[in-house]
Amino acid sequence: MLNWIDDTLPLPPAHTALGDDSDVPGLVAAGGRVTPQRLEEAYRNGIFPWYSAGQPVLWWSPDPRMVLPVDGFKLSHSLRKTLRRFLRTPGCTIRFDSQFRAVMQACAQTPRDGQDGTWIVPAMVDAYTAWHEAGRVHSVETWVGDELVGGLYFVAIGRMCFGESMFSRRTDASKIALAALVAACRARGVLLIDCQQNTGHLASLGAHEIGRHAFLHHVQGAVAQPAPADWSYDEAAWALLGL
Repeated sequence: MLNWIDDTLPLPPAHTALGDDSDVPGLVAAGGRVTPQRLEEAYRNGIFPWYSAGQPVLWWSPDPRMVLPVDGFKLSHSLRKTLRRFLRTPGCTIRFDSQFRAVMQACAQTPRDGQDGTWIVPAMVDAYTAWHEAGRVHSVETWVGDELVGGLYFVAIGRMCFGESMFSRRTDASKIALAALVAACRARGVLLIDCQQNTGHLASLGAHEIGRHAFLHHVQGAVAQPAPADWSYDEAAWALLGL
């Protein structure tokens, strides 16, 4: 049975999500609003919102869960060449948190695999932007001159990183941003990036599925660790990818 909540009720535990015998496996609850406070509660417990315009807020914890081990990131020969070319080209830069809302809005124009519309509705943009201003959510941005050509945004709690969505307006621009995030995670002792759902693109970069129980166990330990001092861009972190 689906759990319905309002803003006064806590989210049910992730392990109570509907199972494979339902039409919506992984759905934990429906209802309430997306707010920074609710997002903090959700992510600390391995749950995230994902819904479309016209739907109630839907809260998910899929089993299995797609994750990217930071030390398992696959830097292909071609991507390595692309990164080296990018890093030595004048005007090509990576920035963290300079245009967070613009990154979210660009991601909203990039539907997830198998979905026609966007799940990043205006209420989501507003809530995550407010959470960003509180220091919990960050953007990684790929710039060519004054043009934002790709990027992603992610949630960071303790030593846990939750990847959210990516966009690209030029070839490999989102992969460059992801590589920058992996380097930043290695520099900060973050071991795992949550990718939520399985896609071939993420699998090609080293992501794989793990069971919900193992994922929740990792999250519980990682979010309890001291948070890194900051998530500002550090060019020296590229050396951790052998660049």
